Amino acid sequence: MNTKTLEQMKQLRLHGMLRAFDTSLSPESMDYTNDELVAYLVQSEWDDRHNRKIERLTKAARFRYGAVMEAIDYGPGRNIDRNRIQRYASCGFIRKGENMLITGSTGVGKSYLASAIGHQACSMGHRTMYFNTAKLFTLLKTSKADGSYLKFIGKLEKQDLLILDDFGLKPLDNINRHSLMEIIEDRHGKRSTIIASQLPVEAWHDVIGEKTIADAILDRLVHSAHRVDIKGESMRKKIKNKR
Repeated sequence: MNTKTLEQMKQLRLHGMLRAFDTSLSPESMDYTNDELVAYLVQSEWDDRHNRKIERLTKAARFRYGAVMEAIDYGPGRNIDRNRIQRYASCGFIRKGENMLITGSTGVGKSYLASAIGHQACSMGHRTMYFNTAKLFTLLKTSKADGSYLKFIGKLEKQDLLILDDFGLKPLDNINRHSLMEIIEDRHGKRSTIIASQLPVEAWHDVIGEKTIADAILDRLVHSAHRVDIKGESMRKKIKNKR
């Protein structure tokens, strides 16, 4: 009977429940009441599905860094408030569809912070995608050429959290400017976007160009956005000096 039950669990793809039930059959396992066994099996299946979902979301996000919230450096002079960052880790701003703007000079940890929040979002079940901004614009232009642009834009719109890293390294051309406007317009008030940039927010207007579109984009991005301006020297330089 147990062999048949295990096989049926396998066919039903109840992988967590199957492993738990198989373990419960070993002589070393603790004795369960009927209620305890059912609870154990259901919890094991729930945990397995939850963990596999997190793995799928994290893989789909395509993060550059394997960043974690616990490794963020709150050292003096970095202008990173631990309490604020821990609030962001609850992902309440994502549930509200609010944006976050992370600025600071090269190497101070902007990308790491954005990625850590992104990993946290995945662990809480939020669909997330990470892009280097220049590479995203290249992909968008390619999608226009092969006819998949609308599908790609639709996919971006559905993400609970979209992370655009290294924004503003060079001015936007007309095509990229309109693509950014479309992305931000589609997500405005519904989904969250994190933008990390070496430039202060005040300089983004010139990077975007064309005053009317720049005003429209920044009005949707900046209004009520959470802002983190990281200070201090390059973390890469500090790590190199320690070696």
